[in-house]
Amino acid sequence: MTEKVVTRFAPSPTGFMHAGSVRTALYAWLWAKKNNGTFILRIEDTDKEREVSGSALHIMKSLQWLGLNWDEGPYFQSERLPIYKKWGEKLIKTGHAYPDGNALRFKIPEKKRYHWQDLVYGDLSAGPEALDDFILIKSDGYPTYNFAHIVDDIEMSVTHVMRGEEFISSTPKFLSLYEALHITPPHFATLPVILGRNGKKKLSKRDGAKDLLEYHEEGYLPDAFINFLALLGWNPGDEREIFTREELVRVFELEKIQKSGARMSEDKLNWINKEHLKKLPKEEIKKNILENLPKDMQNPKLVPVIFERISKWGDVRVLAGAGELDFFFKSPVFPKEKLLYKGMRAEQIITNLKTAIRVLQEISESNFTTEKVKEALMTLADKLPSRGELLHPVRMALSGLDQSPDPFTIAEILGKNETIERLQKAI
Repeated sequence: MTEKVVTRFAPSPTGFMHAGSVRTALYAWLWAKKNNGTFILRIEDTDKEREVSGSALHIMKSLQWLGLNWDEGPYFQSERLPIYKKWGEKLIKTGHAYPDGNALRFKIPEKKRYHWQDLVYGDLSAGPEALDDFILIKSDGYPTYNFAHIVDDIEMSVTHVMRGEEFISSTPKFLSLYEALHITPPHFATLPVILGRNGKKKLSKRDGAKDLLEYHEEGYLPDAFINFLALLGWNPGDEREIFTREELVRVFELEKIQKSGARMSEDKLNWINKEHLKKLPKEEIKKNILENLPKDMQNPKLVPVIFERISKWGDVRVLAGAGELDFFFKSPVFPKEKLLYKGMRAEQIITNLKTAIRVLQEISESNFTTEKVKEALMTLADKLPSRGELLHPVRMALSGLDQSPDPFTIAEILGKNETIERLQKAI
């Protein structure tokens, strides 16, 4: 690239950010970083009726959480009114704008079909039906989107504009304005839509799109979320799905953005997040898990058990809140019939539990590890017609749950005395 790449993210402060809007920011950020360019944040706040208080700050917090830090800005269009006025006067002088009431309107030079090259969609065109004399500056003194974003892109030397496909039909208006100003337009890269969970409709606030900062609160890692977002409409050209931020910058290409829509899947997000969690140092995993547990549950021995069952830090709070860890701290209460296994008589279960207690008593307290407990109990279980005849009642006695970590791990965490006490209680 000979020109210095300048990209921008230019949201309107009309509500929270969801995945669709932040993906535009991500692609613009990646392209700027890949080319040692500049990434600009611009807040397009000229529609004061639709503006939501606090929204601009929320946008900035969302980008900061993801580490999509801007090189310039934030610029607020509401603070740039003299600049739009100056460009409006320039158009009046060249005969391309005229007053209409208290507003300023653009005079279309020629109604014609426009053709342009899109970096994602290839050759595009739209006809004269999209062209009419449109308002540049409203009667309240604020510019319209059609005018303000073009002036800003010119003033900020923007070279690449990432945008949704809904802007294709308006492009002739933009091109006619660039033409009237004798300025070469930037490169356009039209991004595919992000579809809702059912894969049919565009993701939107109305259809339950989540506020980006909700993902932060739920304990997703920013790098994992960026990895997930990047793959919503872009493909590296191979089978890889897990990328660090640095790897994404290195391999990202606008030509590899897909035209077809991509479905928002939280299952995929959870899988990607878990893969990123696995790469963290053990101490960081331990710290985050313990911090998300209530104070009376912060037992380091629980860390491996919990880590197996989570895909994000918020899952730790969910597990604890749902009572799924309670059996580690107090003896479980459950109907005694749950100790029975596939039609076995109570006497058989009692015999098996007594044998389990006998072999566990032979293990010293200091040696009462998952491995030693497993070795002792599996030796017994392998002698029975089915391992479940021993392992089912042991697991139930220790956890009271149909699904829980394996009984050997539970036994180590509970310790020798508590384990034997619970088996005795089951008998």
